[in-house]
Amino acid sequence: MDATGPERDSPDQMPSLPSPRPGGSIPGLPGIPAFVSQAPQPSDIPVLIAVPHAGRAYPPRLVERLRNPEFAALRLEDRYVDRLAHAVAAATGASLIVAQAPRAMIDLNRATDDVDWDMIARSGGKPDAQKAEDPARARSRSGLGLIPRRLPGMGELWKRRHDRAELESVIAQVHEPYHAALSAILEGLHARWGAALMLDLHSMPPLTLRGGLSPEFVIGDRFGASCCGTIVAEMFAWMGQNRRIAAHNRPYAGGHGLDRHAAPKRNIHAVQLEIDRSSYLDARLAEPGEGFSEMVNLLVGLVRHLAGQVTALKTGPDRRLDWPDAAE
Repeated sequence: MDATGPERDSPDQMPSLPSPRPGGSIPGLPGIPAFVSQAPQPSDIPVLIAVPHAGRAYPPRLVERLRNPEFAALRLEDRYVDRLAHAVAAATGASLIVAQAPRAMIDLNRATDDVDWDMIARSGGKPDAQKAEDPARARSRSGLGLIPRRLPGMGELWKRRHDRAELESVIAQVHEPYHAALSAILEGLHARWGAALMLDLHSMPPLTLRGGLSPEFVIGDRFGASCCGTIVAEMFAWMGQNRRIAAHNRPYAGGHGLDRHAAPKRNIHAVQLEIDRSSYLDARLAEPGEGFSEMVNLLVGLVRHLAGQVTALKTGPDRRLDWPDAAE
């Protein structure tokens, strides 16, 4: 865990990318942006890779409030998915946006009203009773809302409640700027290509689903709502060609990022890709492992393949979508 700022790779480890553009700010870490974006101008392909959960810039105050900061951080982070994303973007020319603010501070894949208000104290230290019955708490009740509250096997993550003012500050400085920048990049890609795809990149613990299936990837498209079926089919075809097992929407169908930014009828598509951490990390799921380079190569091929599919889905005054509307 980095309690003072984002980790810095040495120059020989960093891929060649356009100059990073900082955005937002992390409360408690002056001068550290909440996220960085790197988008070739003009864009090389109509694909944006987004990484909302790999941030490792932990303010000291946040670390102090966590019950078990090292273990909680490791469990909450999509560990080193940002390094995968940087390597893939450098090789393919994809645009890139990577959060540096940690998920423990705010989950960028949750809506701003997805709050467990029992975590938030008024000045007197009591939860806000008016908001406690807000129906938008579906995810937060499970412990993984806008501010994560608990993890399986760990219980409560925090020593005390959060302040309302702190929550509002993090939303204003991290959440909204991140999504505004993400939207701007997608709109720019759409303006240039007539279509755009956001690949929302995540990692997951090893899975075993019913029937003994152990998928290495989960492709989420909000059950068909966020992405053209042709693109999703091509993703599965690519995984099959490379002898990789992928599941569809279960147990991860995508979250706020897809809900907020996908607009398939406008030809702006979004898909979430979960990657088994054991495929590219070491046995402790803590550092890059032997499979890291192989995973980069697989994702580079996937992004290049998808770029060709997306450019075939252009729309315009004299063009139409290349697939029929789904039955209502």
